[in-house]
Amino acid sequence: METRAAVKRKANAAVVDILHPRKRVVLAELPNLTNVPATCKEKPHCGKNLSVKKSSPTNNTVSLTQPYVSDIYSYLRDIEMQSKRRPKIDYIEKVQIVVTTNMRSILVDWLVDVAQEYKLLSETLHLSLSYIDRFLSINRVSKSRLQLLGVSSMLVASKYEEINPPRVDKFCSITDNTYDKAEVVKMEGEILKSLNFEMGNPTSITFLRRLLGVASENQKTPNLQIEFLCCYLADLSLLDYDCIRFLPSIVAASVVFLAKFMICPEVHPWTSSLCECTGYKSLELKECVLILHDLYFSRKAGSFQAVREKYKQHKFKFVANLPSPPHVPSYYFEDQ
Repeated sequence: METRAAVKRKANAAVVDILHPRKRVVLAELPNLTNVPATCKEKPHCGKNLSVKKSSPTNNTVSLTQPYVSDIYSYLRDIEMQSKRRPKIDYIEKVQIVVTTNMRSILVDWLVDVAQEYKLLSETLHLSLSYIDRFLSINRVSKSRLQLLGVSSMLVASKYEEINPPRVDKFCSITDNTYDKAEVVKMEGEILKSLNFEMGNPTSITFLRRLLGVASENQKTPNLQIEFLCCYLADLSLLDYDCIRFLPSIVAASVVFLAKFMICPEVHPWTSSLCECTGYKSLELKECVLILHDLYFSRKAGSFQAVREKYKQHKFKFVANLPSPPHVPSYYFEDQ
């Protein structure tokens, strides 16, 4: 039973709602004034100094956040060099008996289609390949189980990266039900145990997010063409077994180097800011850049078309069709 005071409060509230109906506000329209005293609502001018200007290279907000960005980048660099998070660079020669480099490329090509089919993030695709290479570095796999390893690795990566990962039965159906749920779940457990549950690997996409910001710091608007071109080159690197010997940060740096060269061949692609940010000189990127360039021209892995067809689409600005000089000048790899 309500008290008379409660009844009175309800009546007063009803009168207020009639005289001053409340407007429903969506979350995005709420003002970002969490720590502003309530009295400021009556004095709009008293909160004016709390507004944050858009960040720019000369803005004080950048100088405040920069130390955190650098620390995070350094932390990721430390993680990527840990041997427990790296595949063996010669696992196909030293560990595997049946699996070949060509079979690995076929698996990657197929997984690119799977990722497109289920609209998975680039991070998910790259993390899947990281798990596959690390698993194959310590476990021999038969030809019949290689595809099972692929879908199970993508299942694990989806759970790690995606908000709504595909269900297990989706990964079964994509293989035409070659494997049932029990087999996929069992392989998932084998992957987790083999990798000692160390699932948070930085990939080239992880570093690429940071480098794209540095590469376009003098541009007022994001250059979508160079962003998609970088993603395209990073995906192409997955096809080549030789690329696993490079650290993800080197692949990311090489991707930015080559993308900038392709967009503007007459300008040196490796700026001092990129050199300072990555810690890599252009000469250190030469081998990886040349491999990526060969991949772009289909001099390597030319028979695998899933990545190339993906980036020929309008939504990716047709970057797979962009022209490029046939060779990268050697003087671009000399010290500036």
